[in-house]
Amino acid sequence: MRIVVIEDDAVVAETLTLYLERAGFSVTAAADGVSGLALALGPEVSLVILDLMIPGIGGREVCRQIRLSSAVPVLMLTARASEDDRVAGLEIGADDYVAKPFSPREVVARVQALIRRTGSQPTAPPPIVIGDLQLDLWARRARLKNRVLTLTPTEFKLLEVLGRSPGRVFTREELLARAFGPGYDGLDRTVDVHITNLRRKLEPGRQPKYILTEHGIGYRLATADDF
Repeated sequence: MRIVVIEDDAVVAETLTLYLERAGFSVTAAADGVSGLALALGPEVSLVILDLMIPGIGGREVCRQIRLSSAVPVLMLTARASEDDRVAGLEIGADDYVAKPFSPREVVARVQALIRRTGSQPTAPPPIVIGDLQLDLWARRARLKNRVLTLTPTEFKLLEVLGRSPGRVFTREELLARAFGPGYDGLDRTVDVHITNLRRKLEPGRQPKYILTEHGIGYRLATADDF
């Protein structure tokens, strides 16, 4: 199920993305109204989280434009918490309203409630395929040459994080945050141990082919160009 987050504060957008992904959603983010509107009107969008104060086209106008052609649920975020502001947001087509500062867990709960209320049904995302490796995010299952891999929840989560952005190098800190949640007080070595275990299951006794090390930075999942 795909969520579009339109938010110009990078910290807020990243935090929402982490919490929503941990709740099982696929998230695409935009930092301005123009690109956000294009994403919101794209295919297979289940809900839009929209900040009121964004550059380019403002949040109110983005919401109006969405409502001209789409009934996708819109959850509006803003630092303006007056009753008039809340009413104005609802009048232009927002389905719910959350004032900043907010709890990310509350936003996730409101997203889930909105999706239930509006009758949006989850659709299985397409599998991620890299070489002979296939990740089924819906079933939480990994296959290698049609052989199901026995992975721990943490191993699968790390593989999922890498698999959602093949070729992108993730630092150990990023992998810790995405796999365990923001604020997790863990050691870089924790990631290394899990990656080592994953490699043993993916390609025992061989030079790493799928999970590649970028020395001094972190890890990335191979792309088709690496094979």
